[in-house]
Amino acid sequence: MRRSRTRRPVAAALAAAATLGAGGCGVGAGDSADGASLLVTRDFGTATLVQRDAPEVGGSDTVMRLLQRNAKIETRFGGGFVQAIDGVAGGVRGGRSVDWFFYVNGVPAEKGAASVKVDDGDRIWWDHHDWETGEVQAVVGQFPAPFTTGIDRRLPVRVECTDQEARSCLAVRDALVKRDVAASRGGLQRSLARETLRVLVGRWETIRGDQAARTIEEGPSSSGVFARIDHEGRALELLDERGRTTRTLRTGAGLVAATAIEGAEPVWVVTGTDDAGVDAAARSFDEVALAGRFAVAVTGGRVVALPDRG
Repeated sequence: MRRSRTRRPVAAALAAAATLGAGGCGVGAGDSADGASLLVTRDFGTATLVQRDAPEVGGSDTVMRLLQRNAKIETRFGGGFVQAIDGVAGGVRGGRSVDWFFYVNGVPAEKGAASVKVDDGDRIWWDHHDWETGEVQAVVGQFPAPFTTGIDRRLPVRVECTDQEARSCLAVRDALVKRDVAASRGGLQRSLARETLRVLVGRWETIRGDQAARTIEEGPSSSGVFARIDHEGRALELLDERGRTTRTLRTGAGLVAATAIEGAEPVWVVTGTDDAGVDAAARSFDEVALAGRFAVAVTGGRVVALPDRG
């Protein structure tokens, strides 16, 4: 079954709530996953609690069992719901709901953590955050996943550019090819592409025609991206975790983000307010700039993690 996205924040929060017995505890026969990694953070990646590039993994481990092996956790409802990791618990903070969410290869799972098996190369990320502003549809912080891993299986990758010979377009495609991703390059498609991972590269005014990308104009309640860009692409608003504007970027501003609409694969955008902004975003299309971040803005040569903390 695909690790599909759900549009309902409550359902996403409950993704960790399947009983441990539902998918097995990961103990017993079966080969362990090679090359898997585990990251546990809080507040949209701001603070790291656990980071294991080579975590302890057993035969046929699930996401839940992998977490149990490598972190101190507390559960509820008969051991099926992750209540706390390393003492950080779900509940209410400042009058708003906070909880634990997990992502596998760049997307949230709607199945419970005890039902998702850890495969070779899987990147597992748990983050504790406020979910009332909007549901995150995809994250960039597990790059080069999902391009190198796919989502349950490796998928075709297409880099779609306003100008296929532009420096930014070539840089993004080259970044994928260097990671052994057979990425094709072409013009922008207007129809919804299924079973394909797409990266849109170009100024916002030219790529906003894509149905998934355009949700970024509406803010995190629609896109799950804590940024908003006007339809002309001249102003990029950075937002905090409550969806409030912290600053507005104009000349030379770039954005690297991922989103999705229901029933389709994630769409990544490498865009900017002008050509300089797109080039800056393309230069940030790598592990160093994106690691552990939900999305990033680029301004003045600096990479800014989103949500923005000001």
